[in-house]
Amino acid sequence: MLQNNRFFRLTTGIVMLLLIIYLGTKVSFIFSPLVSLVSLLVVPLMLSFFLYYLLRPIVDVMERRKIKRSISILLIYLVIGVLLFVFSWGVWPTLRDQVTNLFENAPKLIKSLVDQLSQWRHNQSLRQVLPPGEDPLSQLSDTLNEAFSTLSDYSVKLVSFVSYFFIVLATFPILLYYMLKEGSKFGPKMLNFFPKKYHKDALEVMEDIDSALSSFIVSRVLINVALGVMMFLGFLIIGLPYALLLAVISIFLNFIPYVGAVAASIPVVIIGLLESPSMALWSLVVVIAAQQIQDNWLSPIVFGKQLDIHPLTVVILLLVGGDLLGILGIILVIPLYMCGKIVIRKVYQLFLERRVEDIME
Repeated sequence: MLQNNRFFRLTTGIVMLLLIIYLGTKVSFIFSPLVSLVSLLVVPLMLSFFLYYLLRPIVDVMERRKIKRSISILLIYLVIGVLLFVFSWGVWPTLRDQVTNLFENAPKLIKSLVDQLSQWRHNQSLRQVLPPGEDPLSQLSDTLNEAFSTLSDYSVKLVSFVSYFFIVLATFPILLYYMLKEGSKFGPKMLNFFPKKYHKDALEVMEDIDSALSSFIVSRVLINVALGVMMFLGFLIIGLPYALLLAVISIFLNFIPYVGAVAASIPVVIIGLLESPSMALWSLVVVIAAQQIQDNWLSPIVFGKQLDIHPLTVVILLLVGGDLLGILGIILVIPLYMCGKIVIRKVYQLFLERRVEDIME
């Protein structure tokens, strides 16, 4: 009688699950090779998924034109190889020189900026504007020194980063090839994990997730590249140093919704401030103008309402993701939230909606 009680079975299941998790922590050494393998493959897998959604529409178009899928993928790889050669010949030298120059001059640049802040701190007109008893300029100076110290510590790990980069470079093209070639078979194969009566609903959920991720990634890339081009041209017009490097940094940071726009403007303003206060002001004008064009003109056309998430929710998600998994969590939290939202909505419609309506009545 007791074993047939639903609450008893649910409680027993939860206790058994917690017991399994507890015992798993006691033999964690058994799972350490698996954890190492997953941590090694997570970046190649992420990069493969990202490029899969970017390149899949092209492969589909070529397949509709009677070109075999495998040949289409190899042709795309050939085009990418040509583009990488053009990049390494025309763009990379400038970008490399700017990165090298910035690292070599970083101590001088930080010292120059700290000296400027120190002069401002002793400026009587500015001190009257600042709140009494507070010295935000001194705090900013300390923060910059700490940031430079942290950057120096990370530069020591450059060798391990380079070795890992070559591992990624060797693995992700293979993963991407098979994802592009066999991607259409993933959905039907995953249906085997669900009962037959839920196959139609599961397929709808997978199609919705696939569509949401595809739209999110493709739209983000188009918008951020356009933003980077606008910022680069603006930086060239005002004569801002490290224009190409700052534009590339802005492209990557703007993949983080809302928060990325603020983070991208910080290094731009700092580099501008090293030149002069007026350069900092003009660089901020360029950033704001480019972001306004992106938000008011480009986003409604390209992106539409695909990221239907409240800005406050985005900020909370980014804080939680960053606290749990660092940079990786910040990158993954928004797509995971979108997928989870689709799954939860479907589960609610299948199992809870009718019960809730009956209770409300």
